[in-house]
Amino acid sequence: MESAQIALIGLSYRTSPIVIREQLSCSVATLPPCLLGPSGRFPSISEIAILSTCNRVELYAAVEPHLTGTQELLTTLLAEITGVNTAVFAEHTYFHTDLDAADHLLRVATGLESLVLGEPQILGQVTNSYMNAIEGKTIGPVLTELFRAAIRSGKRARTDTNISHNPMSTSTMAIAQAQKLVGDLTHLNCLIIGLGEMGRLAFKRLQARGVQHISLVNRTYERAASLAGQNGHVAYRWDDLPLALTKADIVISATSATQAVISADDLRHIMADRPHRPLILLDIAVPRDISPDVGQIPGVTLWDADQLKGSLDEALAARQQEVPKVEQIIAAESETLMAQLRMLAVKPVIVNLREKAENIRQHELERMLNHLGEVDAETMQQLQYFSRSLVNKLLHDPTIRLKIRASHDEANTYAAAISDLFALDPQPAAELKNS
Repeated sequence: MESAQIALIGLSYRTSPIVIREQLSCSVATLPPCLLGPSGRFPSISEIAILSTCNRVELYAAVEPHLTGTQELLTTLLAEITGVNTAVFAEHTYFHTDLDAADHLLRVATGLESLVLGEPQILGQVTNSYMNAIEGKTIGPVLTELFRAAIRSGKRARTDTNISHNPMSTSTMAIAQAQKLVGDLTHLNCLIIGLGEMGRLAFKRLQARGVQHISLVNRTYERAASLAGQNGHVAYRWDDLPLALTKADIVISATSATQAVISADDLRHIMADRPHRPLILLDIAVPRDISPDVGQIPGVTLWDADQLKGSLDEALAARQQEVPKVEQIIAAESETLMAQLRMLAVKPVIVNLREKAENIRQHELERMLNHLGEVDAETMQQLQYFSRSLVNKLLHDPTIRLKIRASHDEANTYAAAISDLFALDPQPAAELKNS
């Protein structure tokens, strides 16, 4: 008896351009109904979790062990979830299973696979992916163990090493690029569009650099007004975005919109109202907020998330020295995870063994009581205690030894032997998917 296989299909900034990644942005909330399980269109897939960020889209699944064609199956599933034809993205994907898939997610959660090494935001995104899968009821025991190991690894990397010291993110890279282009930002007008996680981080970074004129635009005006008012800056309503752009020197756009919020036509009119004043646009959203052809307008400089890779500063070089320490954490957590997954393989055997023993106990106790006739409550209590104690003591050593063998990669052999010796039902007696 084996636990399900872990499989991963994904795209990242390393394998795919932003124009493809933004089409695949998705979550478990977008899963079509009746997709998983024995009666679904993908019956060999029992669990799903999706990690979708600016820099990656990854689908993790628990599939039947020894399943053939898993990569093609997950590619088809990702296409169905996103509505994007496989021909658009298949050649840009990577595929991992079991230990390789687990190690990959642990590396992602610790920031080793981030665009900016050690980026702290990714741990929150992995956690959100896990919580979304729980809420969507698409995750079970296998992926639960995987994501918990990843979250533990991410937390340890940030507390036990310096991998995330002097934090940098796409937001701070955008600001660094603006400084390279124009120098001191202190007295320039900086506009932030969108106040999600990246937008708020950009706001904090601009403040930390002493920028005096920051404007905020958000679809929920109250949110922008509250943040701006607390810090002496300016908030605009969404409908006033053209006015805000007219006054800006630097724009950082980080909304969660599914299509561009700034078009070339918009910018041509705006630039006509501000002749001889260049405008720098830093689009860190995925999907992109700013139409790519905006960069062709005279006086406009446009950078998107892929172009912001840039060169890393001394802080990143220092972080690089922490990588071996983080990899040691990953190795330890990965070993623990594999032991826990092997334990999952024997859990149904243990459940069935104990359930069968309990059924036998109750049956034999009932037979004995038929012979004894009516007994008083105290005698009945003693008989129940004696029979339960006998069963528990008989099963104690086999249960412990089976768990020990499972932790040493002998789970399948011992689980099969016990199932055969005790004639156990191959299916778990109790529902274990969400245990």
